[in-house]
Amino acid sequence: MFKGFKKKLIKVNKGKIFCRFKGNGPPLLLLHGYPQTHMMWHKTAPELSKYFTVVVADLRGYGNSLVLSGGRNHINYSKREMAKDMIQLMEKLNFKKFFVAGHDRGGRVAHRMARDFRKKILALSVLDICPTLDMYENTNREFAKAYFHWFFLIQPAWLPERMIMSDPRKWMKSCLHKWSGKHKFGKAEEAYLRSFKQKKRIHASCEDYRASATIDLEHDRKDRNKKLNIPLQVLWGKSGVIGKQFNAIKIWQKYSNKKVNGKAIESGHHIPEQNPKQIIYQLKNFFLKYKK
Repeated sequence: MFKGFKKKLIKVNKGKIFCRFKGNGPPLLLLHGYPQTHMMWHKTAPELSKYFTVVVADLRGYGNSLVLSGGRNHINYSKREMAKDMIQLMEKLNFKKFFVAGHDRGGRVAHRMARDFRKKILALSVLDICPTLDMYENTNREFAKAYFHWFFLIQPAWLPERMIMSDPRKWMKSCLHKWSGKHKFGKAEEAYLRSFKQKKRIHASCEDYRASATIDLEHDRKDRNKKLNIPLQVLWGKSGVIGKQFNAIKIWQKYSNKKVNGKAIESGHHIPEQNPKQIIYQLKNFFLKYKK
């Protein structure tokens, strides 16, 4: 699925991050969402590697990357700590500055990277998310129904973990298919399950969401007026929750000093797998404009 890509475990501050990489162009880091791994880029990364040096990585707690306890106030899964992992990963690969695109949870990590490491990120693309703070502060009945997992996964340990562990395959499939309109994920789905069925990783993913509802909100409120000064692209699935319930461009514009570009893609939530041709086209044309 990643023919020609090298794979490596890279030592960062608190453990090792798993990644694959290939290409000779400007560096582009691709980050995955929940409940997936770097494998979600299998339909897009090979083609993008013709134009970029593509790095696909497993976030802390997911795939084959390090797993930690949540720590006080879930700090070990704060997007700030997860962002540091990715900055250190790219530094170890000798990339001082780079592009980054993130889907779902990876988009939230990418947003924090752009805020905390402003001189490292050349341009940012976020896929099918709005900023965490806005989504929580504007929660209504329809959003809570559609994104019920946001409120289920943040319940105290080990309630959601034990419920998911009773049948991790069924939980994972229900998430993937509900958000994608029953898209068939093929071999990638089995790769997701190999990681997700592990008790420690189920717990880590819950800690990721608990952090988003606690310490991440503290960081986001402090940085509410800390706007981005880099090019920002926003893409969302036309039939997904973001497309139906949020004005993504208008919301993201509040977070940027530059004009935000973006559009709806014919897709559900899992755009890179449901409409890979459009994601390749959009990411390639966006990032190459800022190639140095």
